[in-house]
Amino acid sequence: MNRSAADRIIVALDGMAPEQALGFAAAVPELRWVKVGLELFVAGGPDVVRQLRDQGKRVFLDLKFHDIPATMAGACRSAARLGAELITVHACAGSEALQAAQAAAVDSASAAGLPAPTLLAVTVLTSWDPARFAAELAIEEPVEAYVPRLADLAASSGIGGCVCSPLEVASLRSAHPEPFALVTPGIRPAGAALGDQQRVMTPAEAIAAGSSQLVIGRPITAAADPAAAFAACCAELRG
Repeated sequence: MNRSAADRIIVALDGMAPEQALGFAAAVPELRWVKVGLELFVAGGPDVVRQLRDQGKRVFLDLKFHDIPATMAGACRSAARLGAELITVHACAGSEALQAAQAAAVDSASAAGLPAPTLLAVTVLTSWDPARFAAELAIEEPVEAYVPRLADLAASSGIGGCVCSPLEVASLRSAHPEPFALVTPGIRPAGAALGDQQRVMTPAEAIAAGSSQLVIGRPITAAADPAAAFAACCAELRG
């Protein structure tokens, strides 16, 4: 799928108050996509999504729904009605919950006259390193095997894509060609601090490996000139 460099970058508005997030989005006119996560959504509620959409931004609602099937379906129904175009769910909720969530999101968007959103299944959070993953969760299967297992479960349940570490993109892309979406956090431009991410790549590396879209937060949002930082990431992708 052909996308412009700007369409491939989703800027995470993590750590911002609602008024900060709205001001930031307005100050970077080339910005196409924003991610609204738990912290911002709890602070600003559905209104912050509506206001970002009123600015013309496309919204990735990253609330990582994980519950019984009926509750996940209800949550995705509401998220789709808000106009969120990407919505995260945990793959480990299981096939019944994933199928219910997908059906509810599509039906709700259609009833609201909106495009159907893409649900993204979360596999293994990028903050896990393999040793802690095995020790703390008592999962014998290594991360590199567990991630494709969850991606396969999501795909077979009708989910449109996955959120995964960029280090897992190449193997997942070989198993799940486009239009299955692979959205990758853990993106750090060359020279940027790792922060709390352990499994990372540069923007160009991740796209070359098969990522559909990249989630980038602090390297852009905490930059002295966020618009210039965003433009630099776009230039890296084009180059």
